[in-house]
Amino acid sequence: MTPAARVQTAIELLDRILAGEAAERVLTAWGRANRFAGSGDRAAVRDLVFDALRRRRSRAALAGTDSGRGLMLGMLAEPDRDTADADRLFDGSRHGPAPLTGAERARLASPPALSPSDAADMPDWAQVLLAADWGSDAPAITDALRHRAPVFLRVNLARVARDLAMSRLADEGIGTEPHPLTVTALRVTANARRIQASDTYRTGLVEVQDAASQAVVADLPLRPGMRVLDYCAGGGGKALAILGRQPDVSVVAHDADPSRMADLPARAARAGVDVSCVTTADLPRLGPFDLVLCDAPCSGSGAWRRSPEARWRLTPAGLDRLTATQDRVLAAAAPFVARQGILAYATCSLFEAENRDRIAAFLAACPEWKLDSTRRWSPLDGGDGFFLACLSRLHGDAT
Repeated sequence: MTPAARVQTAIELLDRILAGEAAERVLTAWGRANRFAGSGDRAAVRDLVFDALRRRRSRAALAGTDSGRGLMLGMLAEPDRDTADADRLFDGSRHGPAPLTGAERARLASPPALSPSDAADMPDWAQVLLAADWGSDAPAITDALRHRAPVFLRVNLARVARDLAMSRLADEGIGTEPHPLTVTALRVTANARRIQASDTYRTGLVEVQDAASQAVVADLPLRPGMRVLDYCAGGGGKALAILGRQPDVSVVAHDADPSRMADLPARAARAGVDVSCVTTADLPRLGPFDLVLCDAPCSGSGAWRRSPEARWRLTPAGLDRLTATQDRVLAAAAPFVARQGILAYATCSLFEAENRDRIAAFLAACPEWKLDSTRRWSPLDGGDGFFLACLSRLHGDAT
């Protein structure tokens, strides 16, 4: 594909996403329907689409229109771009975008100054929440969310030392470096797209996992012999990380939608560990557990670099629905904690409405519990934004 054809493809895909289709689904469907596009073309189109979604508001303001074409024109109006690219990319060729109109050319020649709100690339209400929750760090966090997220690997220390994992990856052309958030984390510095085809990955020595997600597991009070319930397991990344950190525990994975765990048995087998996937009906006979982790459904605002469309689809009403779900998750999971056990609550959210406020609401409704610790991470720490709270009972019997 020519550079112009890549831009035109991005325009068409963005128009579908802006109309409400899921970005991943749109990109996957396009890749399957266009086998002629090589891996380099698919990667380039993906980068164009996701970069545009991360900077949707500022690019639309620069171009004067919130459309696929507008977001690509807005890219050319950014301060670090060469406007000479415009005629090369909007060349009117068979597979490229139509040539620039006179109005578009004039706007690119003299783009408007961005307001602080437009430059933040986030809905106004979300900017207000971040400012209230993070204070002086909010502008830097907001700016970080406008850029691509690093790719991280989790080293399966139960099977390989970190330095040896780095050496094996290097032999396969994949550059990495240790990341300070946790001893298991490696930041990929070169050839990230080779990871899933590498022997180091396929033999379970490393897994793709954000560094802050790994740090959440590192902060859990694990000890040998524990029975652990991953109550909202999803794909099972934290369940696998728990076993990678502490192999001498047993882990039960549960999700309200069991289909989300479909790939977990194969991932566990690759990692050389055993995870039991169970349904809600199974839990009463399996409990209580020494540690119950609730990695609750959330806004995902801490990972908006990776899922940039989500920031434009979340609304205050949607956030309220999520916080109600989080309250229900905590209430439902708490009875499965053993008398001397730990209830851990985590989200990939930057909003205190989903974090400390939910813990405060739980403690107000359940005075037999106490808060032992909280910790939060933001993109300024290098990984995604995460929150973790650990709670234990003051008194009372387990169910």
